[in-house]
Amino acid sequence: MSSTRNAPFSPASITADGAAWLASAEPYPRGSRALRDERPAASMALACGSVFDVVSAPVLFGRRMVDRLWKEGPGTGPVAVLRGRMLLFAAPGTAQRLPSLLRWEEFGRAGDVPALLCHGPGDAVTVPARAGTSASPSSRWLVAPDTRHPWLPGPEVLLWAAVRAAREAVRISIFPHADQGAKVYDVSRRR
Repeated sequence: MSSTRNAPFSPASITADGAAWLASAEPYPRGSRALRDERPAASMALACGSVFDVVSAPVLFGRRMVDRLWKEGPGTGPVAVLRGRMLLFAAPGTAQRLPSLLRWEEFGRAGDVPALLCHGPGDAVTVPARAGTSASPSSRWLVAPDTRHPWLPGPEVLLWAAVRAAREAVRISIFPHADQGAKVYDVSRRR
């Protein structure tokens, strides 16, 4: 069992087994792994769809999803931050299934809920450098791959996390918004 599923997340480095797992997504894993070993501080593009899918969210919303997964759910698989996006590695098939589940939940009806980008077969994603300290602070692993077979959340788990994160982001108030034309009086100072 992977420690990625059971340990709290923190900035981390990829282990040799984790690097082998990432390389296995490529058609020529040995070449991919050799290139990554030769340049450990370089980001790398990897194919999605066979070994993993990736769900990309804006970093703040993605952080809410990750927090929900660790506080109330099963944890996460590998998670990275790259150029203002949170990359959640997911089980293959998630990229096809999650968008329809989100539509079914009527997710995204509110204007303040960001769209999730789902990367699956035929897509590639850039992943942060293998080294623990990246040249760019906007590119790092929060939960680095540490085994050849990490646990990966499926579409239902990520749907649950997205819905919880969206509900957390919505503020509920008993007072109407100012643009609704309602007259609101402060009666707390009356004698």
